[in-house]
Amino acid sequence: MLRVLDALLHEKSTVRAAERVGLSQPAVSAALGRLRLALDDPLFVRHGQRILPTEFAASLEIPLRQVLDSLSELLSRQDDFDPRSSDGRFKIAGSDYFAEMLMPSLAQLLATEVPRVKVQLVELVPDNYVASLESLDVDMALVPKVDFPSWVAFQPAFLSSFVMVARQGHPRLARAGVQPYDTVPMDLFCDLSHIAFSPEGKLKAMGDAALARLGRERNVVMTMPVFGGICSAVSESDLVALLPRPLAQKMAAQKGLSIYVAPVPLPTAQICMIWHKRNNGNAAHRWLRETVLAQLSAAETSEQGESRKDSAQ
Repeated sequence: MLRVLDALLHEKSTVRAAERVGLSQPAVSAALGRLRLALDDPLFVRHGQRILPTEFAASLEIPLRQVLDSLSELLSRQDDFDPRSSDGRFKIAGSDYFAEMLMPSLAQLLATEVPRVKVQLVELVPDNYVASLESLDVDMALVPKVDFPSWVAFQPAFLSSFVMVARQGHPRLARAGVQPYDTVPMDLFCDLSHIAFSPEGKLKAMGDAALARLGRERNVVMTMPVFGGICSAVSESDLVALLPRPLAQKMAAQKGLSIYVAPVPLPTAQICMIWHKRNNGNAAHRWLRETVLAQLSAAETSEQGESRKDSAQ
């Protein structure tokens, strides 16, 4: 019944709570009735299509989640996980950056070494990436490093620098005599029309804080929630964009893009794998973490090599 209460607190719906715990909706309603009797509290009140917790029920949410997480970790099997014979399914939340920079290498590994394992990449929850671990029931999320909640375990995966991209033969860059891999003059950089990557549609994004410290601002005329769309738009227009260097290197040949250096030092992003601490001891989850980290570390090594080549040009 405690799992039912936890699901109800999380979902605010008997139907979704039933799906979460693998029971029928009548069974969840019956369990809720028994909980109300045992705890001498209505626990939830209906509000439109949702049920809202009483003050007492809301006070139970965090400690109940902690108890269930501790119990899950205590009882989790520590048996060795054999991916070659497993038909496990793993869900990873991340931006479409990882559709290009992670999933192709994972696809090759799945096909050649673990043909029965399935991996799904899903979008992050906008404005609250950590919430993806709960609301999307994902095994892992790939996000920039921030101050994570205490229930989140994390491991740094790779560092990513940023570069500016424009279509090959961009007329304004050409007229200014700026060649690929050159540093774009500040006035020109700020005056060019930029696309910003922002799942939330924010006009301020990567690089803008660094410009603001110098009293400058770039001309952002468009935002997109996906890197793939940004690359396509840049390749077919005179718009420019800031992209993670590994993605820019990969997409340059495919989309006819040229790479340039921004006129202001841009912060390097530390990308982390994050997961719920209840999965720390799970052998299958440990295999997933090690596999994803190996693929992303290979991408970071590749970027370092490309960066050294770029600086030599």
